Amino acid sequence: MTLEIKVPTFPESVAEGEIATWHFKEGDAVSEGDVIVEIETDKVVMEVPAITDGVVGKILKAEGQTVVSEEVIGALQEGAAPAKAAKTEPKPSAQDKAEKPEPVAAEKPAGKSASQPAVSSSEPVAVDASPAVRRRLNEQNLSADQVQQVLAGADSNTQASGVRIEKRVPMTRLRKTVAKRLLEVQQSNALLTTFNEVDMYAVMNLRKQYKDQFEKVHGVGLGFMSFFLKATCEALKQFPAVNASIDGEDIVYHGYYDIGVAVASPRGLVVPVVRNVDQISMAEIEQAIRDYAGQARGGSLEIADMQGGTFTITNGGTFGSMLSTPIVNAPQSAILGMHNIVERPVAINGEVKIRPIMYLALSYDHRIIDGSESVSFLKTIKEYIENPSRMLLQV
Repeated sequence: MTLEIKVPTFPESVAEGEIATWHFKEGDAVSEGDVIVEIETDKVVMEVPAITDGVVGKILKAEGQTVVSEEVIGALQEGAAPAKAAKTEPKPSAQDKAEKPEPVAAEKPAGKSASQPAVSSSEPVAVDASPAVRRRLNEQNLSADQVQQVLAGADSNTQASGVRIEKRVPMTRLRKTVAKRLLEVQQSNALLTTFNEVDMYAVMNLRKQYKDQFEKVHGVGLGFMSFFLKATCEALKQFPAVNASIDGEDIVYHGYYDIGVAVASPRGLVVPVVRNVDQISMAEIEQAIRDYAGQARGGSLEIADMQGGTFTITNGGTFGSMLSTPIVNAPQSAILGMHNIVERPVAINGEVKIRPIMYLALSYDHRIIDGSESVSFLKTIKEYIENPSRMLLQV
């Protein structure tokens, strides 16, 4: 019996995807549950598993081709596979392709005889080698494969010899979508950024005092993000315009607090959303963030996890960023940027103290949020972080 291999059903917000990786070729045997093909959308990579044992039949869509929801892209012959049909080595996933570009080619050395192997000119990128390197390639009669191995390795000896390496890889659909949307936001929003600094002394002491007990009771570590999500939620209640969005000529005020947390993944930046932050505990926030981070690294985030946020927080401090101007995640109207914590001298009650200071940045759409609101909003977050008991008392 012949079964259809179909593209998974896309959510309404996803119009199309593309074939990222076929893990089997025509005639290969597969077992039920084997991932036959991966479909990359502008948000996630979706896996298409075999629904039964069988043999891969005709493949209708090649890697890189565009597909739509529920489109038939191949066939699966149900039943036991012939003895000669064996599973091939899995191809690199879409994530691996993005991380490990194909080896580059080398220029054909000038004056090389026809009998000597030459590097194919069909390779995607050429390498500009110095005359000394070309002479070495001639003298050693290196094959194309050997040249590629040397260049791909890019060892110190090769670099010292003057090889100038370039690698060209296609942008992933996620990367292209992120680039497009960021550019659209820059062009269509009236973006401004306001800054403040926050003394992390109280939060760090509180965390140090209770982190072991917190983890023992809740089974998850106590980080700084839960403090900032709770502080942000309280500030959003006081300044609803920051939690709103523009739809045509209307302003939509959201009566809930779904806060996106930007997470770096091997495929690029993703923003899973922590729902109903005002209704869940700090332990639940920490658990949600940990789960999302693991799913982002493993490529298993679902599209629904990244939809519908009303505000976003990004933490460049995990990478050592001191200060930045984050870009709003449309259609939201503002984004909070956290940064690294550095001990700095500050004046406290007329005395100079060394305190752990973090710079905060709030980028916002000035069409909907006034300057006074943005400054007051950021100041409110600062006050809650510097006095975290206020969040518990909601004062």
